[in-house]
Amino acid sequence: MYKGSYVAVVTPFKGNILDEKGLRQNINFLIEKGSSGIVACATTGECPSLSDEEYEHVIRIAVEETKGKVPVIAGAGTNSTTKTIKLVQRAEEFGAQGVLVVTPYYNKPTQEGLYEHYREISKASNIPIIVYNVPSRTGGNILPKTVARLHHDCENIVGLKAASGNLDQVSEDQRLCGDEFDILSGDDSLTFPMLAIGAKGVISVVANILPDKVAVLCESFSNGDLLRARKIHLEIFPVIKAMFIETNPIPIKKAMNLLGMPGGKPRLPLVEMGEENVSILKKVLIDYGIEL
Repeated sequence: MYKGSYVAVVTPFKGNILDEKGLRQNINFLIEKGSSGIVACATTGECPSLSDEEYEHVIRIAVEETKGKVPVIAGAGTNSTTKTIKLVQRAEEFGAQGVLVVTPYYNKPTQEGLYEHYREISKASNIPIIVYNVPSRTGGNILPKTVARLHHDCENIVGLKAASGNLDQVSEDQRLCGDEFDILSGDDSLTFPMLAIGAKGVISVVANILPDKVAVLCESFSNGDLLRARKIHLEIFPVIKAMFIETNPIPIKKAMNLLGMPGGKPRLPLVEMGEENVSILKKVLIDYGIEL
């Protein structure tokens, strides 16, 4: 179901107000450059900092602008099962074609707690659910056996965004869940090796500024042109690493602003990139061949 380059879009702000025009512009740019889908209100979209009204508005805009050309996946995870169910149901109501549900943070549930959390969400909706595993942000790690249980027990849990940084774990996810389960890379720098393991694509940060490159990387690998995919991976690797010299989405927003794209400032508690890192980012972009 989910294959290729899905872009985790930023939520652009003007001052502290949602930049609706900028968001629409960014989404259309990403579609024109070959992206397979849009992921709105996830980590890169600063979901925890959005009001309920802003969340609804961003999802509705994404659905309107894609016009059914590509799927919209809505970030819908919280550390409350009840709140998450409500978000999932709202995303479905707004027209999203899937939801990305992060593992609960701060609570530190056991593997059985994680299983029951996702099982309850699955029972409460019909929309396709992608489990999002990002231990560096949540403080917890959903293990392959738990993912496999959910896949086999819950019909609408169809995929995993794997951002553990652990290729052994991704290999075990793939082995236990099989090819019918859609694993998407959650680490841009590991997309190429994850595709080799069996991942079907990526939910990408760097694709906000290099959508055509990430799309062609995924397409080339899918078509068996591994040399081309590898070449693109190595070519964009320094840019990928620069996107994480500070907390995401601080660097990608700064890069977009430098390129004249609607990025805007991150919203508190995130702040703009420090000047030393701005200099590093500029050099990486210039070395890549981008004129600033």
